[in-house]
Amino acid sequence: MKIKLTSILVDDQAKALHFYTGVLGFVKKTEIPMGEHKWLTVVSSEEQNGVELVLEPMGFPPAKIYQKALYEAGIPLTAFHVDDVTKEYERLDKAGVVFSMKPTRMGGAMLAVFDDTCGNHIQIFQV
Repeated sequence: MKIKLTSILVDDQAKALHFYTGVLGFVKKTEIPMGEHKWLTVVSSEEQNGVELVLEPMGFPPAKIYQKALYEAGIPLTAFHVDDVTKEYERLDKAGVVFSMKPTRMGGAMLAVFDDTCGNHIQIFQV
């Protein structure tokens, strides 16, 4: 069994695509129109045949409740691995990304948490 796709809830697919590609540096992999929304995925520029992140529109009302509850509690919806959290924090901070947690050591990991502008807190970490 392998993970090939994982989803992240977004309140606006166009805004999410801009943020995840233009700010974070992911690469658009798939964009298939499906009525009001799209099947829209991005991948790491370093692993373009790796796991795809689906920018999932919130067409299911309970998803909005779930996303809002996580956001208000400050809980990240997902986490992305980086080689150097401090360096990535500095790059994203200069790009105007808002962090709710600056680089912090927790046990054997270093992590930081930012707002993806699409309704989610996202954690970056290094081990």
